[in-house]
Amino acid sequence: MTTQTVPADAPLVVRLSPAGLRHDLRAIRVVWQRELIAFSRNRVRILVALVQPILYLFVLGTGLSHLASSGAPGINFRTFMFPGVLALAVLMPSFFTAGSIVFDREFGFLREMLVAPIRRSSIVIGKCLGGTTVAAFQGGLLLVFAGPAGLPYNPLMLLTLIGELALLSFALVSFGVCMAARISQWQSFMAVIQLAIFPLLFLSGAMFPLTGLPSWLAFLTRLDPITYAVDPMRHTVFDQLNIPPFTRHLLNPGVTWAGWHVATGLELAIVAVMGGIMLTGAIVQFQRID
Repeated sequence: MTTQTVPADAPLVVRLSPAGLRHDLRAIRVVWQRELIAFSRNRVRILVALVQPILYLFVLGTGLSHLASSGAPGINFRTFMFPGVLALAVLMPSFFTAGSIVFDREFGFLREMLVAPIRRSSIVIGKCLGGTTVAAFQGGLLLVFAGPAGLPYNPLMLLTLIGELALLSFALVSFGVCMAARISQWQSFMAVIQLAIFPLLFLSGAMFPLTGLPSWLAFLTRLDPITYAVDPMRHTVFDQLNIPPFTRHLLNPGVTWAGWHVATGLELAIVAVMGGIMLTGAIVQFQRID
């Protein structure tokens, strides 16, 4: 048997696995699984994410019920707030999942992912799918409170709400990832998120009806992409209620553009397109990271 000696000054050759669709799909699955594992090991995060929506639903909703009952008879205000609380439940987890990119960048883990022989778009897609799964799951947990909120446990309603929550989660996570790709410090990202969360939530009509608003406020609500997710969820909820037509029109007027009523399918399409645009923007931003 003969052996070959390698000169000491010979260049070191590192062979990498060829990048391809199969490797990219595997990378997407790995990043997606990482998000699920991180979520399952952080029980405190799950509890904290549920506390705020529950407080809004049962404390604020109950407190406003007596005030709202005089103007909108035949419905508990907790029932009206339920779709908005579901949106709130996915809002925080979506942005915190995106914020893990900033955390990974600070501790150097993101650089290790970026030098892997895969397309960077795989990392973004895996992160968005993982965040969507986590956020939709946390929002879905609140569906157990449909009964106390005055709603029946209708399987079709619950499945429809889960689908709408998943679509909203995808758009929010993609938006958060797009922002996180441009921010290098965790503190700066949290400041931006705190600035964005509450305007997005309150302008969506999650906590108040969209009827009778001043023109400037009505205009802002139609610019908020979350409006086009909360309104379909509210339609899904109100379809299960037997309430007076006046109350239904007052609390569930829908979204209009210059007097034209926007169809539910178009609203969901707007959310999906917005998520796709944000996902594309996140991929472009990741291509520029050194």
